[in-house]
Amino acid sequence: MKRLLGLAAVLVGVAVVVGCGSGGSADRGGVSAQATGTHLALPPAGKMYHSVYPGGKTGEEVIAQADLVSYQAAVGQQAAWVSCTNDWYYSTAFPVATCTWVRNLGSVPYIRLALRSTWNLPEPVYTLAALAAGKFDAGLKSWALAAKAFGTPVIVEYGTEVNGDWEPWNGQYAGAGTLVGTPAKAEGPAEFVAAYRHIVTVMRAAGATNLTWVFHASWDDYPNVAWNHFENYYPGSDVVDWVGISAYGYLTPQDNYPKASIALQAELDAAYPRMVKLAPGKPIMLLEFGCTGGDALQAPQTWAQAALNTLFSNRYPLIRGFAWWNEDYANDSNPAHNTIMRVQELPALATVFKTTLAAHAAQIQTRPVLGP
Repeated sequence: MKRLLGLAAVLVGVAVVVGCGSGGSADRGGVSAQATGTHLALPPAGKMYHSVYPGGKTGEEVIAQADLVSYQAAVGQQAAWVSCTNDWYYSTAFPVATCTWVRNLGSVPYIRLALRSTWNLPEPVYTLAALAAGKFDAGLKSWALAAKAFGTPVIVEYGTEVNGDWEPWNGQYAGAGTLVGTPAKAEGPAEFVAAYRHIVTVMRAAGATNLTWVFHASWDDYPNVAWNHFENYYPGSDVVDWVGISAYGYLTPQDNYPKASIALQAELDAAYPRMVKLAPGKPIMLLEFGCTGGDALQAPQTWAQAALNTLFSNRYPLIRGFAWWNEDYANDSNPAHNTIMRVQELPALATVFKTTLAAHAAQIQTRPVLGP
């Protein structure tokens, strides 16, 4: 997500710790290690997975059971997958504790594999070139062996919102602008493709066949120049199982883009046909969507109502799942500027979710469907 992450923590001198947090490990009979199937299968025809990133209030991407439970209570629905971030500057280990409680609560873990050593740009250690050259294969193999030992389905992505220059794996930080290979590819995107393919190859060789691999782009290419179009970053259908998009409304209370331009339908109308053409036959997921409270120009419940109506309209039949980014965070030292997207804290937004999801229950798959 395009944002200033944890800036308030920096301002008050608190270290930002980002990763898949723990939050306990109570066993509630969820997706057990003995369950049939090693992958999350697609939901039945005509249905979409309802899922969530159940963030907290600090801007630190550490998730906890309590936040998932309170979100599900607010919307009245189980989450099929639960997203978390595995930042390697915090820990290079597979987040087994988080994945275990997510599984025990009945959901499939979705890991945003963030290979970086710092929040500063450019990334000095886990560069695309270094990853592709195998310099971190030992760590990747160890991670994969732990994922394999976990034993049940895990969804994983590398290169979150790769076409956004707010992320370290964006081509801007790898020699972008120098055309190599096919005319449409710049050096930066080509390096990302090589890194992504290498990561998947190493992990598959280690036997982590329970991983579903995702290619994740922002709906808008930023910067919007030819070399940075998300098509240039696609690693190939042999190493990608799902493709996905992030699409947001206002992200801070100060945003004032024309409302029509940040409606989910407008964003999907721009990105969806490109994604369909890029990866024929691949399921498409709305991996992140959200809209903040506090902006005088757009109430989050209004944006979300239109967004959910769009999703359930059958306008985009290849979209098979969606996940709200359910988090609050500070953008600067002024609390009035905070981003607030936690449904359980916004009663009108919670009502929209609860009533709309209930009204479209026949189109929602809440329990994970496991398959070979």
